[in-house]
Parts: sequence; structure tokens; C-alpha cells
Amino acid sequence: MSQNNDSLPLSGVKVLDLSRVLAGPLCTMMLGDLGAEVLKVERPGTGDETRGWGPPFDERGESAYFLSINRNKLGATADLTTDEGRQLVRRLIAGADVVVDNYRRGALASFGLDPDVIRGERPELIWLTISGFGPDSERAGYDVVIQAERGWMAITGPADGPPSKVGVALVDVVSGKDAAIAILAALVRRATTRVGARLHVSLAASATAALVNVAQNALVSGQDAARWGNAHPNLVPYQLFDAADRSLIIAAGNDGQWRALATTLGLDALASDESLATNAGRLASRARVVDAVAARLRMRPAAEWSALLDAAGVPCGVVRTVREALGSVDASALTGVAPAVPPGRVRRPPPRLDEHGNQVRALGWGAFAAVPASGAMVSGDRPGTGHSA
Repeated sequence: MSQNNDSLPLSGVKVLDLSRVLAGPLCTMMLGDLGAEVLKVERPGTGDETRGWGPPFDERGESAYFLSINRNKLGATADLTTDEGRQLVRRLIAGADVVVDNYRRGALASFGLDPDVIRGERPELIWLTISGFGPDSERAGYDVVIQAERGWMAITGPADGPPSKVGVALVDVVSGKDAAIAILAALVRRATTRVGARLHVSLAASATAALVNVAQNALVSGQDAARWGNAHPNLVPYQLFDAADRSLIIAAGNDGQWRALATTLGLDALASDESLATNAGRLASRARVVDAVAARLRMRPAAEWSALLDAAGVPCGVVRTVREALGSVDASALTGVAPAVPPGRVRRPPPRLDEHGNQVRALGWGAFAAVPASGAMVSGDRPGTGHSA
């Protein structure tokens, strides 16, 4: 891990992470990847509930779930039901540039930590709250509930099967990234105005916006979206096929790619058929096109087809397992998959519960100077191995 934070764009920005589970911790981890000093404050005893979301757990008893979204942070605990805990959090807020929380409406105010009151005292502070259904709702928001209520499950799964959730908690991921973008925008604005922001991101709003073209299809057509399984409502052929040994995806996104696909597969009659020259024509003859492509692909192994189609410029990909996908990237059983947003760096492993509590209680934000990133790695880290535990 890099020991030098000076060259990172958020160097010197102090982020107090009062969030838990996925969206908030992912947001603050991304800020930490970009150089921010992130301090995660958890409840004593149990901490963030994802610490118990397993198995799998590593050899130290840390859950893989928690490890995946909490690197580049110091960790401390505070009991907000006590004067001591509230005073510590107030002191940390006083030195923070950004606060991120996902408490239910009114919960922080009940502890004397009302974000709006505190921002009135410190207008330069950026405070972002992540909720399930917006700042005026009392409802708890969990990814799978939002997937159900915001249309995702209705369009996911086999066309003739039941609704299905996405395999990753993608609503939380999208919401966490939306939150990070909102904070970055607020930091840019504050650099010129010296005014912070009170920000709200909800899982429901992020999920609805993430419907993008599917939502627009429904708005333009007046028809509800359907489930297409591994096919595409607007493109043909653009779906899963079976080769002789394993499955692969073909994604012919334009007419030139279609011609290259048909030619490479030796489907000369289809390649020369003018009725199939445009995507609209292929949509009208979906069954004919898909059946012909499927029959040809079953004749040879996926690796052979993939090599031929890559050479012809046809987008395609073999369906790989998660371990296969991780085999070609920088990934660690301790710190997760390397940052996707450049110039992000992994500088610290995720904190154990209250790992830096003594330093934080004694020094506040000065704990970052007392606990430098150098030497922070612990036994069990395998940076750059390309494998997951």
C-alpha cells in the first residue's frame, strides 16, 4: 500500500463516517481511496452489523462483507446514549469537512446531534444522509426491498419465470456512488464559495434513476417493461448463448457487428438478407436470428468462438465465475478489489472494531498522524494475488 497521501486529490479532507451496512460505507471508502482521512465511528460491542454478516470470515474473525467496503479508514466506537460518546462525536464533527450518516429520521437529533442545527453553526460543513425512501420517510430501506418496489425485480429473471433480484446489492452500490458524486460536487462548490451543503441520497431515488433506458422505454411507449432474461428488449442478437462446452454472451450492438457476427459464424444467408440488415429487422425476426446463431455456436467450444469473434470485432465474452473474474485483477482477501476510480489507492486495511479508539478519544483527528498508513498491513493480506478467500 502507498504510504504517501499528498498526491491524492482528497488529501487533507476529513470525513466522519457515521454510516453502516453498504451504501454509506462504500461512499466513504471511495472518498478514502481518493485520499480523504476517513474515520468510521460505530456502536460499542457489535459495531456495524455487517461485521456479523457471514460466513465467510477471515482467520481473525472479520466478515468478508465488512472487509469489502471499509478499507482506508480509522475505526473507533462511541455510545451516543452517553454524554461521553456524544461529546466525542461532537468534537469529531467540529473538525470534519464531511459527515456521512444513514440514521433513521430524527435519530441523531434525539441525541442532540441534529444535522441542520450543526450546519447552522458550521455552514461550511458538508453533511450527507442516506435513507431508504427520502428524508421525509420513516421506512427502513434495504436493497432487496428497493429492488422490489422500484421495478428492478419486475425486469430481472427469465421471461417465463418469477421476478428476481440482482445478484449483487446493486441498489446500495449505485446509491453509495451517487452519494460520493454528490459529496465531490459539494467539495468543488465549497472551494469557491466556502459554503457547505445539506445533502440527501435515497436508495429509492437512486434505484429509480438507474432504470435509465428501461424507464425511458416505458415512458415513450406507454407499455410496461417486461422480463427478458439474458436477452435485450431493444437489440438482437444481444444475449446468452451456449457453446459446445460453456456459455458466452454475444452483444451485437450495431449493424456492422451483426454482419461481422453472421459472416464469422458462416451464416451467409442471414448475412446477405436485407431484411436483417438493420436492428429493427432483426427485432422483427428475433426467433429466426437467435435460433440460427444458437445452433451454430453449439458446434464449437466457447474459447474458439471467442477468439474468432474478438478478431472480427464482435463484442462477446465467456461467462466466468467470480473467482475466474478476480484472477486477472489486483485483489486482496483483506482489502478487497483494487479501487476502480483513478487515482485511488489502498492505504489502510479495514479497521477492527474500535481499533483506533484510544488514539481517536485522545487526539481526535490527530489520530491520523499518530496512526500512519505505513506498516498498517496485517497478516493475511495478499495484495495483488488476484485471488479471493
